[in-house]
Amino acid sequence: MTTDPDKQEMLIVTGMSGAGRSTVANALEDLGWYVVDNLPPQMLRPLVELVERARTNLPKIAAVVDIRGRDFFGDFQEIVQALRSGTQVRVIFLEARDDVLVRRFESVRRPHPLQGEGTLLDGIAAERVRMGPVRESSDLVIDTSDLNVHQLATTITERFSAEGAAGVHVTVMSFGFKYGLPTDVDLVADARFLPNPFWIPELRGHTGQDPDVRDFVLEQQGALEFLDHYAAALAPVVAGYQRENKRHATIAIGCTGGKHRSVAMARELASRIEKLPGVAVRIKDRDLGRE
Repeated sequence: MTTDPDKQEMLIVTGMSGAGRSTVANALEDLGWYVVDNLPPQMLRPLVELVERARTNLPKIAAVVDIRGRDFFGDFQEIVQALRSGTQVRVIFLEARDDVLVRRFESVRRPHPLQGEGTLLDGIAAERVRMGPVRESSDLVIDTSDLNVHQLATTITERFSAEGAAGVHVTVMSFGFKYGLPTDVDLVADARFLPNPFWIPELRGHTGQDPDVRDFVLEQQGALEFLDHYAAALAPVVAGYQRENKRHATIAIGCTGGKHRSVAMARELASRIEKLPGVAVRIKDRDLGRE
């Protein structure tokens, strides 16, 4: 899918109840988006037509569409697919782990919209079944399990505040395998094939941001070869993302603790990716400072 500047742009925010849709809607409003909450899917097309007919200065509109629509939500997939033919549509899906969703519902003392006479977990399980196909077809999936409201708002701001002319915004994320695989990434690489600076006493207290650790990592056999080949392999992938109008991608690279090798390698990988046409790159160190 190619970007057409003459087409109306619409962002659809959906996902699991309790995953942060309201926070995302507020963040988008702060960025100048025109946001409509709890919109039945059948009203998406009329909303676009209303904006186009009124010729108002609303180049970016966002709609929160979710399971609260009950029976109206059943047509969501077909309606979005039909909209894509004449509108620039992107779908954000917000999700979180079951235990996190339960805790959030309990904190506000509200039932799940699909709970009925059952438990919170019954409602969450039913929603996951109904939302499964929507998640699979979404353009961007954000796991909010480990994000507070401020961190989620910052994430949305970073992704949608200044997209400019870049075709795809790539986040290169370093992480530590001992803290678990990141869930909201597109590609994962492993830097544990390189010697660990942790075992060098003078490097142990430093990080991959420091020149001595960076130099140690990059001097190891296979480090530069991996970076060059991996960046070359990513070039057609990123180009394909742009053709398919996938505006955001996250590439993760991990080591044991997310402090030395992955941090250094993430920066070197980012410096290669940002040379690709139509790409904006940022770096995120998920676990740096966690030890």
